[in-house]
Amino acid sequence: MTDNTVPAEQAALLARIHATAFTPVHRWDAQAMAALLAMPGVFVLFAQGEGIPPVAGFIMARALLDEAEILTFAVDPAWQGQGIGRDLLARCLNEAARAGAADMFLEVADDNVAALGLYHAAGFAVVGGRRKYYPDGTDACVMKREI
Repeated sequence: MTDNTVPAEQAALLARIHATAFTPVHRWDAQAMAALLAMPGVFVLFAQGEGIPPVAGFIMARALLDEAEILTFAVDPAWQGQGIGRDLLARCLNEAARAGAADMFLEVADDNVAALGLYHAAGFAVVGGRRKYYPDGTDACVMKREI
């Protein structure tokens, strides 16, 4: 039997970073992070680079068979605008490709202009939508990119 338990410290760290980037209604707590981390195919990449601490941001994705999905993505506002998000996204696409994924999917709030710009610049296209997807009733865009 495989032990799929996630260290509580890692889930708590992800929740702390997530809380810096999202409003209270959109934040995921440590319990939610632990549940995601325990799922098959999930991986997390932290911010990296000279002078950039890992707590500046992370991206969590899941790769299964030939598809991958970004589950959540957070960059601390104090570190935004420095290319961290672009780097995390590129590294995530590379990791998903190494895992065998041919396509990457994600959902993003349709009013999140900065995130939409980042995804469009990285080659993602809107392929659908989800009405009232988020807890506050905001709609989501479903985006896809070939890897």
